[in-house]
Amino acid sequence: MSTGNEAPATWLSQDAYDRLQAELDEHIANRPAIAAEINARREEGDLRENGGYHAAREEQGKAEGRIRYLTELLRTAKVGEAPTADAVSPGMVVTIYFDDDTDDTETFLLGSREIAATTDLTVYSPESALGKAILGGRAGQTCTYTAPSGADIKVTVVSFEPFSG
Repeated sequence: MSTGNEAPATWLSQDAYDRLQAELDEHIANRPAIAAEINARREEGDLRENGGYHAAREEQGKAEGRIRYLTELLRTAKVGEAPTADAVSPGMVVTIYFDDDTDDTETFLLGSREIAATTDLTVYSPESALGKAILGGRAGQTCTYTAPSGADIKVTVVSFEPFSG
């Protein structure tokens, strides 16, 4: 039974998964170098006025955050092609038009920003205002969402298909 709290699956092509795994491995392998840099800077003296020490600690914090993020993403990601669906879901290339102007179209990938490096398509998160509005939509369905500017924007789903990466 679904509680409705599950995050939508993040679909990654094998290439994107391998690229992110390599990045994670690189960050993990770099841990000793960052620790050594922190120790070297610590030995320079007064930590309150030691910019090199604080910069190294900040770099370590960013690297550890990225390690945690990538570990969780790769642990939960589904690798391969997203299943064919009869409604808009993450991992789909979606074409919409704005208001009632069928000439004002946009085609984008609904998915994780992590796969943006694997495509020239614009990527919108399923958690974005637009993503939430069209999630579960079908071809021909019109949805309205509130843009960050506060304006209500009406879009109609033209088509959608699984992202082939």
